[in-house]
Amino acid sequence: MSATTSLIPDVLVTTYLQMTDENQFRPAFLEDCSGLSVKTMEEPDVAFYRFLYSSVGEQWKWRDRLLLAEPELEALLAAPETSVHVLYVGDGPAGYVELAQSDNSTEIVYFGLCPDYMGKGLGKHLLSYGIVQAWNNGAKRLWVHTCNLDSPYALDNYIKRGFSVYKVDEQPMPEHYL
Repeated sequence: MSATTSLIPDVLVTTYLQMTDENQFRPAFLEDCSGLSVKTMEEPDVAFYRFLYSSVGEQWKWRDRLLLAEPELEALLAAPETSVHVLYVGDGPAGYVELAQSDNSTEIVYFGLCPDYMGKGLGKHLLSYGIVQAWNNGAKRLWVHTCNLDSPYALDNYIKRGFSVYKVDEQPMPEHYL
């Protein structure tokens, strides 16, 4: 399925990946980072977060965070275990990685780039940044899931960074994606 196709598959295939040792990590930072910066969202900004979520996820039919009421999303973003890291190219937001830590495990909850910034190596750079943040914050296990509604390059990027698949789940496509 391409980003320009509005067809949704009948089955949602979700792939779960993990990294259980920092030595599994294979970073891929861009050599020329001039004009790039990553800034952590210090205060919950629901409007900006929704902008990021929509900009990154619209082409992949992301819906989950759009269905949350503003107070619920604000509480989630304000939680001490949640961090949102925004990649900027110049002054423009290009994508983000959202991490959620629980005990010794960290989940990459959302990760992606805005369409204009895809295909330039920024995805591997931002993912590497997020992985470093997780390990630096004491993660003993880092995990993520991706599905057949995400970028067709997502799974490959996770595997190239050192994640390994530990589970694949198939279910009928949920209503809210149709």
